[in-house]
Amino acid sequence: MSQQKIITLDSLSLQEIDAEADLIPLLTPEDEEEMNNEELPSDLPILPLRNTVLFPGVVIPITAGRDKSIKLLNDANASDKIIGVVSQKNEEDEDPNESQINKVGTVARILRILKMPDGNVTVILQGKKRFEIDKITATEPYLKASIKEVAEERPKDKDKEFQAIIDSVRELAIQIIKESPNIPTEATFAIKNIESNSFLVNFVSSNMNLTVVEKQELLEVNKLKDRALNTLKHMNIELQKLELKNDIQSKVRFDLDQQQREYFLQQQMKTIQEELGGVSHEAEIEEMKSKANDMDWDAKTRKHFDKEISKLQRTNPNSPDFGIQRNYLELFLELPWNKFSKDNFDLKRAQKILDRDHFGLDDVKKRIIEHLAVLKLRNDMKSPILCLTGPPGVGKTSIGKSVAEALGREYVRMSLGGLRDEAEIRGHRKTYIGAMPGRIIQSLKKAGTSNPVFILDEIDKLSVSNHGDPSSALLEVLDPEQNKEFYDNFLEMGFDLSKVMFIATSNNIANVQPALRDRMEIITMTGYTIEEKIEIAKQHLVPKQIKEHGLDNTQVVIGKKQIEKIVEGYTRESGVRGLEKKIAQVVRNTAKSIALEEEYNVKVTDEDIVNVLGPAKLERDKYENNDTAGVVTGLAWTSVGGDILFIESIISEGKGTLTFTGNMGTVMKESITIAMEYVKANASKLGINTEIFTKYNIHVHIPEGATPKDGPSAGIAMLTSLVSLLTQRKVKKNLAMTGEITLRGRVLPVGGIKEKILAAKRAKIKEIILSAENRKDIEEIKKEYVQGLTFHFVNDMQEVLELAITKDKVKFAKTL
Repeated sequence: MSQQKIITLDSLSLQEIDAEADLIPLLTPEDEEEMNNEELPSDLPILPLRNTVLFPGVVIPITAGRDKSIKLLNDANASDKIIGVVSQKNEEDEDPNESQINKVGTVARILRILKMPDGNVTVILQGKKRFEIDKITATEPYLKASIKEVAEERPKDKDKEFQAIIDSVRELAIQIIKESPNIPTEATFAIKNIESNSFLVNFVSSNMNLTVVEKQELLEVNKLKDRALNTLKHMNIELQKLELKNDIQSKVRFDLDQQQREYFLQQQMKTIQEELGGVSHEAEIEEMKSKANDMDWDAKTRKHFDKEISKLQRTNPNSPDFGIQRNYLELFLELPWNKFSKDNFDLKRAQKILDRDHFGLDDVKKRIIEHLAVLKLRNDMKSPILCLTGPPGVGKTSIGKSVAEALGREYVRMSLGGLRDEAEIRGHRKTYIGAMPGRIIQSLKKAGTSNPVFILDEIDKLSVSNHGDPSSALLEVLDPEQNKEFYDNFLEMGFDLSKVMFIATSNNIANVQPALRDRMEIITMTGYTIEEKIEIAKQHLVPKQIKEHGLDNTQVVIGKKQIEKIVEGYTRESGVRGLEKKIAQVVRNTAKSIALEEEYNVKVTDEDIVNVLGPAKLERDKYENNDTAGVVTGLAWTSVGGDILFIESIISEGKGTLTFTGNMGTVMKESITIAMEYVKANASKLGINTEIFTKYNIHVHIPEGATPKDGPSAGIAMLTSLVSLLTQRKVKKNLAMTGEITLRGRVLPVGGIKEKILAAKRAKIKEIILSAENRKDIEEIKKEYVQGLTFHFVNDMQEVLELAITKDKVKFAKTL
């Protein structure tokens, strides 16, 4: 028998090995004795194996693809052909280190090396002795280690129990070969011809269907008797699995043989069901045809249905395709083809509903009323695609329910957050197992009408994966010119979405791809002012929380002053979600007192708020006056609304370097650089000694370094900070600014003005410097929002410095 056949018993087959492999003999007891007497070298190159374990005496082929492994094999083959082989703990590791390989391995001799056309190297190795890594001596160009031999404890010659175990191993191995269809029966001759007991155990352990971890555990067993016993346990498990698998396959073959017989039984069962009043497949088909006659379909849709129902009639009821086809037709019949709810065109009622449910949001309400007005006049207008974008908690999603009630339409909501499969939008093809229509079609089926108000929530949170790009799949859905024939892969024909009123929501519209943004009408929803938050809490949040906690208005009263205290001291957001949580906390405390029959204040006091919510946590958001030159208050826009930003500069003796900290992004770093170059270019005009730039270092910092900051809003604040520092003159009190600059000193307009203005007002700022081109943004804000604020509109940086920097030098000013 050839050794080639023995090698292919392993899961690692090697087609490139030719007939010359027959020269590799089976290991005899004499060969084993000679191998045991060989002296091991003290230092060996170490070859890590990904998915196999080499046992002493066993010959296996290994394919090496890593550069380190190929170099190791070539170097060893050119010298004494002896290497150390160990298995990796994790086969994913590309360059394993000492901690990522097992300590116990096998010394191996290289029998033959074959170079493959793809650049890899295939080597035939024969295990010699077990060893243990004592110390890694080198990692380049490959691993080398000092090793020590692991002695193997062999049983005595007269150990009858061990001999019985060996006989059992041999018999089980032959039985497994007979049961397994993948192992040639000739392998039994190889098992019978193995004379060495230890080689038999190692050979069987190497070729069993075990994991690398299990094989490594066998290799590390020092007592041959214990290793043989453990091998026998694994073989018993493998034999049981094979017998169970063969039993199942025989049953399946038997079932297939009985298919014709079962067909007649099914026919008889159908007749019995009809006699007992059940529904047969023919009756189901007739019921579908009856429903189809009542559907308001055009000729094309009816023709498609007739074709599909005919396909169902031709399909064997026992076939899996029958169930798929039946589900498809049931969906087809349940879809609201040309079913529309009647719109309510009472505009005054619609306005009352919108005002009742939402305080403020005038732009959104105005747009909804405009749409209703046009729809009332034309009665055939395609529904627009609105996209409400703004911070969390400002009412983007909840406004959809109010719109649906105002229009008298059904309400459907679909969350897109984290959606990464295109099939969620377009559906799967019917040919796939478990195929389903897309969530658009499913939602319309649940709504029961073809013109619901459809909320696409968190459209900016869509993801891209190897399953496709769902945002691109939405391009057809959200295009009024295309969605009249929206194609769903499961439905296999167009469905009219032109009457659906889609309302998308997002926190950051910049994350939505441009093509999708172009198909929607963007309506920006900014944050609420303190006054608006108080009214929202008074009209909506407090009554809602009192009701949800099982109380009534006689058991707890939260006054306007207390609501204002919660808003100013405990909430920082642009929306009202956090405010609602704080109100719930206060109401919950009252509910607890009532349940425990404790005394409490029905009218919540300021002391009650402090006791329940703790000390006010947001006092740091207030403006911080100081008498230090180089400190400026800027205004920033964030995803949760506006915020104030402190910019600090300091000077120290050095070589004229400019450094900055505070977790700033690229745009802010550029703003600092531009501001510094402007100061250098206009030093004499600004009254700054030019020697400063070569003898002093300047450092700019924005506090709260853990928070990333970026955006084109801090240019004038950076420049003001530098000029204040270098002239040692203070910045005017209660003043904030926002705007970007050019190298010529021109002040550029920025966005997010309303959010920034609200942040300034929360921080008790009195004066704000803006670009003259931002005047139109201020005019769009309600008068009451900007009451108490003074605005300075500037065109160039010189105006900013004249307004911001006082003539008073800082006390103890540094002489520059």
